[in-house]
Amino acid sequence: MNKRKKDGKCIIIGAGDLTVSRIEYDPGKDYLIAVDGGILYCQILSAEPDLLLGDFDSVNEEWARAVEEIEKQAPEKVLRLFPEKDDTDLYAALKKGLQEGYRDFRLYGATGGRLEHTLANIQSLLFLKRQGASGYIMDGSGMILVLENETVSFRKEMEGYLSVFSLGKEARGVTLKGLKYPLDGYTMTHDYPIGVSNEFIGEQASVTVEDGQLVLIVNWVVDD
Repeated sequence: MNKRKKDGKCIIIGAGDLTVSRIEYDPGKDYLIAVDGGILYCQILSAEPDLLLGDFDSVNEEWARAVEEIEKQAPEKVLRLFPEKDDTDLYAALKKGLQEGYRDFRLYGATGGRLEHTLANIQSLLFLKRQGASGYIMDGSGMILVLENETVSFRKEMEGYLSVFSLGKEARGVTLKGLKYPLDGYTMTHDYPIGVSNEFIGEQASVTVEDGQLVLIVNWVVDD
């Protein structure tokens, strides 16, 4: 079991669009997994991965050779997956992080690119929650998280937009407080996007779902 797990995060760098120029990363506490082509982003971010994971079908020939060399020198740092598998590479990385004892996950490079991978990564956030863990897809101007039968709050200083969508067929008892467009005990469905583009208004805000799952997409205002 990894000794850093008690107060560290599992940071996963995927092969989607890189929307940040830096990440908050403590090598002494955190566990960093580069997923497939995410290894290229680690170099850009000046972050040394603890593990390279994937089938490496999205890396060029030069990086494929680099992975092979790392695998020879430090085989424990490479987890090679078969291309034909049920789990996506990023889903497999989440499983590995859980196995190492982590319960706080940050996902970068998990959006953009192929839409099906973005949707799969959002579903994977619900998988984490059902394992007793928390996960956030991080973006340069916001984040994505999933709620299930719970409440999340935002400080009154938040500025920007918040969109809320039902992840399942229905999400019952949806209450939005401290936002421009409130809801109270609403039943949200997956075929009507009533929750798109709400706004923070300088009050402490909260989102509650009593029975079901919600996807929250937060886009905050970034000062120049």
